[in-house]
Amino acid sequence: MATGFLSHIDFSVGQPKKSIPFYDTLLTALGYVRWRSDGQEWKDPNPTRAAWGILYPDGSSFGIDLRPAREDSRNRRYDRYEPGPHHIALIASEVSTVDQVYHAMLGIDAKILDPPTEYGGRSGYGDQYYAVFVEDPDGVKLEVCCVPPVGT
Repeated sequence: MATGFLSHIDFSVGQPKKSIPFYDTLLTALGYVRWRSDGQEWKDPNPTRAAWGILYPDGSSFGIDLRPAREDSRNRRYDRYEPGPHHIALIASEVSTVDQVYHAMLGIDAKILDPPTEYGGRSGYGDQYYAVFVEDPDGVKLEVCCVPPVGT
């Protein structure tokens, strides 16, 4: 197995009631499966925790976990221009999947930062690069991109 791939990302979210449906729509459109847990915070009628994962053909997986932020910072918007991640990019295997995510996000009135666009040939992008950018309920910028494998 290769070294250096991500295992999972945990997000602290201000309002799980808003973030869980947002991420469920986004990640389900990408082919992720919602993981179950016996913990009460996962099972309540209004859960405060949720996680999704995707299994790869080699048997490895990648997961995204949501947990509530501290009470005193739940209303603070994320600022991608302060130290920390600017945005998170998730890979789509097909251009049509990027479009599917876009339409799913429109269906829940998510904030679209940039609709699906072909970025190929632009500075900082490869020859073929197709992506959509959205913002989660806390202001985190998320990208879904389709990039051909290296060497194709």
